[in-house]
Amino acid sequence: MSVHIPAKPTTAFFNRRNLLVTTIISVGYLLLSALLVGFKTDQLWLLAIFNGCYYGSRISRKFILGFSVFVIYWILFDYQKALPNYMVSAVHIKDLYDAEKSLFGVMVDGVKLTPNEFWLHHKNAFLDVLTGAFYLCWVPVPLAFACYMFFKDRLGFLHFICTFLFVNFIGWIGYYTYPAAPPWYVQLHGFDFQANTPGHIAGLIGFDNYFNVTVFQSLYAKGSNVFAAMPSLHSAYPLIVFFYARKHTHPVFITLFGIITAGIWFAAVYTSHHYVLDVTAGILCALIGYLLYKRVLMKTGWYKRFIERFYAAIA
Repeated sequence: MSVHIPAKPTTAFFNRRNLLVTTIISVGYLLLSALLVGFKTDQLWLLAIFNGCYYGSRISRKFILGFSVFVIYWILFDYQKALPNYMVSAVHIKDLYDAEKSLFGVMVDGVKLTPNEFWLHHKNAFLDVLTGAFYLCWVPVPLAFACYMFFKDRLGFLHFICTFLFVNFIGWIGYYTYPAAPPWYVQLHGFDFQANTPGHIAGLIGFDNYFNVTVFQSLYAKGSNVFAAMPSLHSAYPLIVFFYARKHTHPVFITLFGIITAGIWFAAVYTSHHYVLDVTAGILCALIGYLLYKRVLMKTGWYKRFIERFYAAIA
């Protein structure tokens, strides 16, 4: 896709307009956050990083403007706490469990188990550590790949991060139209719906216990909504990286991303954070989002103009 870069006016690095706009955005974000989800120190860290990069240097400004798409993702994800999906649609618990057992059930001593239940009886330290390591990749790998793309191919970087956000929008639509309890919820609470259920580490406790850390316990204490298992965006993120890596990286890295992707899919089921159905939905979410972005959005006039302006700001 060829991009016409509009001529950019020469302006001072610091000017009144930049200071005014960033200040309004920063204050507005804090006020809106306090209203919707309450004040948290994470919000101050986010603003410190954004403003520090924006005023640090010209390259750091371009970097944070490009990564503003990830900032938007983080903010929207956090704001989901203001309107939990179980307040919009009925939560699916038993019907999803029954469908999983019917389609992917495993017979053990004459009893049919879901894959999650099967692995509950076949856990070991090696798989605990391996699946925990894979699960730690679900955000760092897309971020690291985005950093690589920013310096290698600025236009490719834009399309990657915008695809990432677009797939999230599709996934969030799924969350609100089909709220779903994860496998660990059934293991702990049965089939009765309990609103405001806190996040749970589930099978990832094996990783924390092995290394005597609280990595996953801390992460899942900050979860936006436990009834957002379908689709599994954990399964979608590495697949987006894999799609773009095929064109922009060496075959060795393509293979590595493929292994990480498959590893996260297995880890999601092994740790009882997702059903196979959730993982399948996440894969479809990534595939549909990627194809719609490439074949529809990128060919739309208004979106082409948006990308041109975005590219001009970070080129």
